[in-house]
This record gives sequence, structure tokens and C-alpha cells, in this order.
Amino acid sequence: MFRKFISYYKPHKKLFFLDLFCALLIALCDLFYPNIAKLIINDYVPDRNLRMLIIWSGALFLIYVVKLFLNYIVTYYGHIVGVRMQADMRRDLFRHLQKTPFAYFDETKTGVITSRLINDLFEVSELAHHAPEDLFISIILLIGSFIILSSINLQLTLIIFAVIPLIIFFAIKMRRGMSSAFRKSREQISEVNAEIETAISGIRVSRAYTAENHENAKFDKENGLFKVFRSAAYRQMGIFHSGMVFFTDILYLVVLLSGGLFFFNGKIDIGEFAAFLLYIHIFLTPINRFVALFEQLQEGMTGFKRFLEMMAIEPEQEADNAIELVEPKAEIVFDNVTFSYSSAEEGGSKNEVISNLSMTIPAGKTVALVGPSGGGKTTICNLIPRFYEIQYGKIMIDGLDITKLTRHSLRKNIGVVSQDVFLFNGTIKENIAYGDIDASDDRIIEAAKNANIHDFIMSLPKGYDTSVGERGVKLSGGQKQRVSIARVFLKNPNILILDEATSALDNTTEMQIQAALERLSEGRTVIVVAHRLSTVRNADEIVVITSDGIIEKGSHEELLVNENGMYKKLYSYQLR
Repeated sequence: MFRKFISYYKPHKKLFFLDLFCALLIALCDLFYPNIAKLIINDYVPDRNLRMLIIWSGALFLIYVVKLFLNYIVTYYGHIVGVRMQADMRRDLFRHLQKTPFAYFDETKTGVITSRLINDLFEVSELAHHAPEDLFISIILLIGSFIILSSINLQLTLIIFAVIPLIIFFAIKMRRGMSSAFRKSREQISEVNAEIETAISGIRVSRAYTAENHENAKFDKENGLFKVFRSAAYRQMGIFHSGMVFFTDILYLVVLLSGGLFFFNGKIDIGEFAAFLLYIHIFLTPINRFVALFEQLQEGMTGFKRFLEMMAIEPEQEADNAIELVEPKAEIVFDNVTFSYSSAEEGGSKNEVISNLSMTIPAGKTVALVGPSGGGKTTICNLIPRFYEIQYGKIMIDGLDITKLTRHSLRKNIGVVSQDVFLFNGTIKENIAYGDIDASDDRIIEAAKNANIHDFIMSLPKGYDTSVGERGVKLSGGQKQRVSIARVFLKNPNILILDEATSALDNTTEMQIQAALERLSEGRTVIVVAHRLSTVRNADEIVVITSDGIIEKGSHEELLVNENGMYKKLYSYQLR
């Protein structure tokens, strides 16, 4: 873990070493002051040497001016190093999430992921800046103080430094409790973030069902646990901090008592006694830095551990020597496919959705999947672009096992329009352009026209530059659905997956979109999932799927012939 943390310094090593060099100069400047004070007290003031008093006072002033600029560099550029490292870690984690299997997102709350991306890495950046700098300055000050004090009186110096092992022992003893407490606190703030994200996303539902008190109670529970865990963490910090302050007070007492006795016995003079007192003030600076360092270490390393935990999640894997899928004819074959959703929250239990499924979707044909909920229709659609990995069997496109294809080329040839439309917080144009990021404005407008939404867009004050709001909140369900359909028109893939693609549309608009989708479907392989059977009457083949697998298949007319068939019953029920 330490090696991984250090690796993030490499791209910024010039700024980092500049920061440490300036910190070194600051420490050396601090070491000058007590020695100069000793000379002034012992020599220049008793001897009334005004010239040397002014010279050394001027030297101190110049030292303080240099420190002014050095402190600016350390404070500003030191934080810049931390911020850049934080940005690098956030970039790496975000890119890793782009390759993380869908199963992880099924089982992990969005707020938890957001907390690790934002809160945890902020603490890491603070640690990245302060830890090396504080540790470096502390070591320089301790070693420098020891050398200079030893040159004055070794015995008194050893007495003072004998307190250090006690301080180190206490700090190490307390670190384990602080680490555990801060980890629990960090985990709980993730839960609070998750609760907030869920509550805000679903605020229309909670208001519609007058469930505000219920949401308040859920939030209060998580917020209350955060207070408990955070209080426990601060309790450990309080013990640590107060203990360290106690030891520094004892250190002052040791200096006053021991130094006083040495002065009375003539082993040191008044100037050396004053120098000892001043050096102890400098000596306490690294002690206080160590206190701050340990506190930051708990916060920062806890966040970094959680960062590494997410980075350790196995990403989607490509097969060795995976090949590109280029302009496929797009015959899709399911060969004895079995798939189960496994849940980490249920101790790894499995929920088998598809069992030994075999079927062929001919190239350029439209196949509709119908049947009761829970039969695995949407799951089949998710398996074709490899959003999930099957446990047994094979799925092939043009005879090629999809696990042997690169995911990018596979998904590039598949267009998906689902019932749950997601729009990004941006403009209508940006959302349509997701079908082809490099598309020209003319192509975007053409796609919108094909999706029957161009006229609506042009009626808006800002047209295609109109913001859709978070998750498309400013658009109606039908409008969002048509934007998502426009994406697919723009992408122009060889395989279309329409999972309840027109479910949010009124009858008139549905007919218009259905006609557009039929035009788009020409010459392409299309998989349609629909509960409204009127939308699949023209499919080349209709496959009826239940939890027992495929129980019927054929054209609309062929399936209606079977009076006892499920399709006939479903169709008759919908007509009624």
C-alpha cells in the first residue's frame, strides 16, 4: 500500500522536492534563532556591543523575510501537489469504475461510490501534502536541536530527549484504536451520502405518498449512527491529543527543573539556559507536527485503503487475442445458456434467471420476446452486449463467441433503448450525441427528426441547447424516451435491442415512433421486449418466455392459432 501511495508522487516530483527543499530551509532558519539569542544574552548585551546587536538583529530580520517566501511556497505549492495527486487518484478510480462489472453497481449504493470518489480522496490529498513535509521538518528539527543542545550540555540534552521514547510509545499505542474508529466513521458517512442521494432522487415519490416522515426517520437513523461512530473516533483522537499535550507540558517541566538545577550548579550559564528554553519551543514544534501527522494519517490512510479496495475490484476482462467485430451480419445464437445473478449481500447466493436457453435470432430479422415478468427477457438483452457474464453455454454472433470479441467492438455494434431512460445532466443535443460523440449537427437533427422529437425541440427557447436537468427531469417521460430513440438513430448499429422502447409513449406518438423504428430495423437484427403485444405483431418471430424457458415461438398469426397457448391468452386479455 505504501509503495502504491508513493507512486502518485512521481508525476509531481519536481514540485514535491521543491516543497521539501523549502521546508528544509525553514527548519534551518528556525534552528538559527536560539543560537543567536544565546550570543545576544551572553555577550552583546552584557558587553554593550551595540554594533553586533544590530548586525545580528538585522540577520534575524533577513532570515524572517526569507522564511516569509519559503512558507508561501510550502503552503501553496505543497497543497498543489496534494490536489494534483488527489485528481490523479480520482481520475484512476473513475476510469476503473468505467470498466467495473455491472454486478458491482447492482450491489453498491451510488452514495457510497460518490463518497469514496470525493470525501475519501480529499483526506488523502491532505495527507499527501502534509505528511512528508511534516515528517521531514520534524526530523530535521529534532536532529538539529539534539546536535546544537548537545554542544551546549550533553547531559541535560539526554535528560530532555529521554522523554521522546515515552511519547513515541504512547503514539503507537493509540494509533490502532484511532485507525479502527476512523474507518467505521468513514464507512458510515458513505451510508449517509447514499441515503441523501436516494432520498433526493426519489423526492417526488416520497412527496406523492406523503412519506416525508418516513424518509426523515431513515435519514435520522443513518445520521445518528454517524454521530456515534464519529464521536468514537474523536474520543480516540481526544485521548491521543490530550496525551500528547500532557507529554509536551512534562517536557517543559523537565527543562525548567533540570535546566534550573544545572544553572544553580554552574554547569550552564544564563544564556545557555535561555537557549535551552528556546530550543525546547523549537523541539515542541516537531512534536506537535507529529500529533497532526498521526491525526491526518488516520483520516488519509483510511481513505486510501478504501480507494485501494475499489481499485482492487476485478474489471471486465478481455480474452487473450480478442478480435474486433466489424460490420456483422448479426445472426445471434444462444447455445444452452445458463445465467444467475449472485448477490454478495446474500452471502453469495444465486438467483438463476435463465436455464439451458437455446435459440437463434436470424440476421436481419426482428424477434420479439414476450411473456410474464420474471422470465428473463431483459436479462437476455443484457447478456448480448456482455453487461453480465453467463455461467454456462455460449452466445455467438455470426458464429463468433462474444467472449472472444473485444467489448468495445461488440457494444459499438449494438444499440439499446430501454424502458428506464437515463439522460445526462446537459443539453438535448449532448444527450442525442451520445449515439455518436463526433456526429455533426445535421446528423443530430436528422436523428431527432426520425425519432419524432425535432419539432418539439425547435419549440423550446434554446432549441437543441436546452438543458434537460438532472436525469432529464425537465422533460416528460415520452420526450425522454424519444431522445433515447434519437441516440440509436444516430448510432445506426447493426443490432438493435428495444426493451419496452415505446412504453412511455401515448398511442399516437407510439404509432409514429413504431413506424420510425420499423424503418430503422430494415436490414438489421432486432430484439424487441414488449408487454404490449400490439407493438410486436409485425415481428418476424415472437418468442414466449416464462421462468420455465421458451414455451412457444412463431409469428403473430401462427401463435394465435393455438387456442390454449399463452400468447393467445395474453393477446386476448389485452384486447379485453
